[in-house]
This record gives sequence, C-alpha cells and structure tokens, in this order.
Amino acid sequence: MGCCSSAEGKRDWKPLEVRSCTDIPWLIIFTLFCIGMACICGFTIATGGASRIISGYDSYGNICGQNNSKIEGVELSGRDMRENKYVFFLDPCNLDIINRKIKSIALCVSKCPATELKTLYDVKQFALNNGSELCTYDIKPARYPSYSNKCPKLPVPPSKSLPLFHRCIPVDITCYAEFAQAFVTFVSDNSVLHRVVTGVMASKEIIMGLCFLALVLSLIMMVVIRYISKVLVWILTVLVVIGTIGGTGVLWWLYVDHRNALNSQTTSVFGKEVGADNVKALLVFAIGATIFTVILLLVMFFMRKRVALTISLFHVAGKVFIHLPLLAVQPFWTFLCLMFFWVYWIAVLLFLGTAGTSVKNNSTNLVEYQMAGPLQYTVWYHAVGLIWISEFILAFQQMTIAGAVVTYYFTRNKSKMPATPILSAMMRTIRYHLGTIAKGSFIITLVKIPRLILTYIHSQLKGKENACARCMLKACVCCLWCLEKCLAYLNQNAYTATAINSTSFCTSARDAFVILVENALRVAAINTVGDFVLFLGKVLIVSCTAFAGVLALNYQREYTVWVLPLFIVSLFAFLVAHCFLSVFENVVDVLFLCFAIDSKYNDGSPGREYYMDKALMEFVENSKKMARHKGDDGDGREMKSMARGGTLA
Repeated sequence: MGCCSSAEGKRDWKPLEVRSCTDIPWLIIFTLFCIGMACICGFTIATGGASRIISGYDSYGNICGQNNSKIEGVELSGRDMRENKYVFFLDPCNLDIINRKIKSIALCVSKCPATELKTLYDVKQFALNNGSELCTYDIKPARYPSYSNKCPKLPVPPSKSLPLFHRCIPVDITCYAEFAQAFVTFVSDNSVLHRVVTGVMASKEIIMGLCFLALVLSLIMMVVIRYISKVLVWILTVLVVIGTIGGTGVLWWLYVDHRNALNSQTTSVFGKEVGADNVKALLVFAIGATIFTVILLLVMFFMRKRVALTISLFHVAGKVFIHLPLLAVQPFWTFLCLMFFWVYWIAVLLFLGTAGTSVKNNSTNLVEYQMAGPLQYTVWYHAVGLIWISEFILAFQQMTIAGAVVTYYFTRNKSKMPATPILSAMMRTIRYHLGTIAKGSFIITLVKIPRLILTYIHSQLKGKENACARCMLKACVCCLWCLEKCLAYLNQNAYTATAINSTSFCTSARDAFVILVENALRVAAINTVGDFVLFLGKVLIVSCTAFAGVLALNYQREYTVWVLPLFIVSLFAFLVAHCFLSVFENVVDVLFLCFAIDSKYNDGSPGREYYMDKALMEFVENSKKMARHKGDDGDGREMKSMARGGTLA
C-alpha cells in the first residue's frame, strides 16, 4: 500500500493536497483480526464442520455422500454413504423451539420419498423398489413392520431435497406452522396463519410494486427537500409552535373544567376521589407542558437565525446529489457488502456447531459434536468479528461519503472535478485511511459488546431479579446506548476531519469535537431542525406507501388479512427512506464542517476567496451585515475551526 510521508510541523491549509496514511498500527491489528476470522473458517473446513453442514450427517456421525471412518463406541458409524446423499428425519415435525433444531433421528438415504407412505408396508416397498432404507441401519427392509420404533413416524409425508443442503424436507410445511406460531402472538389458530400467508403470496406482485414505489418516493423526497427546504422548515416551525401552545392551552382548559366540575359534583366519595386524582394529573401535565413550551419557544427564539444555516445546508446538499448522483446508491453497495459478510458469518457459525470432536451421548446412544478446551472460545471471537467488521463496513461508507463531499466542496471549478468522485474517494480511503476507520469502528464495538451482554442478561433474568437490579440493568443499558450514539456521531465527524486534513483518528476526533463544541448552537439547530425535517420525510414516505398499499389491496377483498403485507411494505418503505435520507443527513453534516473551516480561513477577499456555495455565501454575508448593524459580533461571528497554533493541522 503506497503511502506518502506525513508533513512535519505546521503547514498551510491546503485541503486534499497533502495525503498521508493514518493509524497504520490499527490497520495491522484489523488485518490480523480478519486473518484470525479466516483461520476459524479454515478450521471448520479442515475438521469437517463445513462438509457436515453442506452434505449433511446422520445421528451416528456418518457424513452423507462420503465413506466414513469408525467412531469408537458407536456401532452404526463408519459406514460407506457414497450412494446415500440425502438426510432423512424419522420425525421431521418434532421441533425443539428452544434449541432451534429437529428432535429426531437422522439417516442418510439415497432418495427422498416423493409420495406419502401411510403404512410400514409402504415404507418396506419403497426401500425394496428404490434401495432407499428409511429405518435405522440395523433393520433390514423385510423386518420393517416389526420395528415401528426404529422407523419413521407414520404417515411419512412426501418430501424433496433442498438444492444445496441435501435434506429431505416435507413438501407440505404445515407442520412447521407451530414453529412460526411460537413467534406470532396474534395467531390463535392455524386458519389465521394460513390466511395471512395466503394473502402475502397472492399479493406478492403488489408488494414488489409498492416497494419500488417507496424507492421512487425516497428519491423524490431528496429532490423536494432541496427545492422547498426554506418553506418546509418554516412551515414545520410554525406547526410546532402552534402545536405546543395549543396543546398547553387545551391542558389548562381541561384542568379548569375538571376542577369546576369537581367543585359542583354531588356524587359518591369514590367518584370525588377519582375526580380529584384527574384534576391533580391535569395540573401536573399542564405545568409540565407550560415549562416545555416556554423552554422550546426560548430556544427557537435564540436559534431563529441559525435555522437559516440549516436551510442553506439542505439546499447545497441537494446540489451535491446532482453533481454526485452515485451517492444515492451508496446504501445499496453497503447493504450488499453487509449481506455478503452476514451470510459468510452465519455459515461459519453453523460450521462451528459441528466442527468439534464426535462425542457419544450415553442417554440416547447418538453422536454429538463438541469443542473442548480453548477452541470453544472461537465462537466469542467470531461474535466480536460480527460487530467489528459490520461497523467497519458502515464506517467505510461514511468515510467514502465524506471524501466525495469534501472533494466537491473544496473544488472551486466544479467542471474540473474527478470523473468519478465516489470511486476516487473510495480509493483514497483504501490507500490512506483504512486504519482510521478500523480504530473508529473498534471503539464502537467496545461500547456495543457490553451493552449487548447486559441486554442478554436482562432478558434471561426477566422475572427473577428484584426491582432494584432490574432498574440498574436498564440504566446501564441506557447509558451505554447513549454513549454509543454520541461516539457514533463523533466518529462520523472525525472521518470528515480525516478526509479534509489527513490526520489520525484521535487527532481528527479531537478537532471535530472542538469545532462542534465551539459551534454548539449551530450544531443543535442543524441536528434538531434537520433531523426533524428528515424524520417527517420518512413518515411521509411510509404513510404514502401504506396508503397506496391499502388502495391496491382493496381490490383483493377476498384476502381479509392485510396485516402482514402492509407490515412488510411499511417496513421496507421505512428502511429505504432511512437509508436514503440518512445519506442526505451525512452529507449535511460533512458540509457543515467544511463550511466551518472555509469561514474560518477565508473572508472573500482576493487570495482568500470562499470555497462555499452561493447559498452559504449569502448566509455569511447576511450574518456580517446583521453583526455590523448591531455593532457587535452577534450571530455573524466567524465559526471557529479545527486549528492548532493558528494553522490547520
């Protein structure tokens, strides 16, 4: 990996002109960790765990489709199964929901029964005609009728093998409805579940169409926010003011009305006590609402001028997406990478479940696979890898977006931008900053792991611990969650500082923290107003998609259960809207830091021209005019930037 040397001492502020590799030790640590993950995968393959999952194995330790070695103490092991390539369960519907497995003897067979076998005589004839023995290996087909306890449960349902995993699965999966019902609390009988599933299958074209509609609406929303950002923000501001004042007034009116009714009430003592409790509750609510409204109005009054910066940033963010349209597909690439990694992680986890040494269970005389010694801790290593690498992939997206937006902002002549700014940002990230995002993602992992552990402990101890312990656990989980969100926000801004200055993670995080604190009111305005606008955008997309779904499903009235189709569509619409608008939010945050540096080091004079867009320049000029009019710095003060000793580090 090519690296240019870091600049020594102080240097002039030249965005994107000085590049150096950052956090090399963390890149080495992350690489070694990934090698460890690969070694775990190799271990499962070398010990046969992968072949047992893919090819399947019976209850005696024989891998289907292979010639097996004898397992000491297991009589039916060590058989030649090269002709028997499919796993058949004697009782496929006997599910262990708690341990998530099938509680049944498994055999290797040469063919899955394609038709229903109602009697043991039918099982016998199937074995004689097809050479596929469905009873345990120590029973000859001619003796099947005499050993019902070692043969499949009757009637044997018709089954077919899975394309890759060589398991005989019943064609009619009705028996698995019980497994699904354990997770669906609103289902009271099989008929309800059947109607729900039937409605989903019958309306799958509508579901796909509505999902595409959600995608289109998300793209439209990003364009709309750009062109009507000013009107939209002020409309929302007015609605919030009217809502809070109106809600507070209604609470005081209800309090007065209930109090007058209580004074004139001639009912029983019990009725008066209830009325008195209601009056007290309304008084508390009214006072709380009044305090909230006063604080909200004061905050909005002092931040009213800073809302203009949010509007300008939203306008410029819309232009960024016009010049960098591939930003809109970044969530897709990230999603594909995450899906690929999660599939790999789940596959290796399944391999680990059968990668240990074979052990005979004395109570059942069947074979189980267990890992002993240090190898049993590989599962925990694998679990940490899930969190760290997932966070690394998300951080890579954030760094790529930051790099592309920084390139856009600090390029005066937009026609001279790179042909593919997104790919250029990705290449810079891969060449220079993988160590930085490895360190940032590891910090999030350190906070997320204890939070998940405490959440798991709380779920396991539900109903067993006392109220004090439950409260302490919830408080710890809540604090860790808040810390995780704060660190994630700081990390995102640290990646932006790294994209601008090419500094290490800790230096960038410190610089980003300084600028966020020094411009706290503007940051608060951007986060509150901006997040609220984007949240309403998500709500609008979900509402429109769900409404279109109701209208579309109305033409299929024979399927009365619309809950699951509408839930699927609404969930997908929210996820799509969240992905697109979260990228929009990231772009706004990056633009804010770029604007902070630009306004610090430039003043618009010759030789110190602004890099910023015209909309942001108008905001700066208006702020300066207001400051001169007031005779002090006021709201037009220059934004402080990431500086040490007067120069950008």
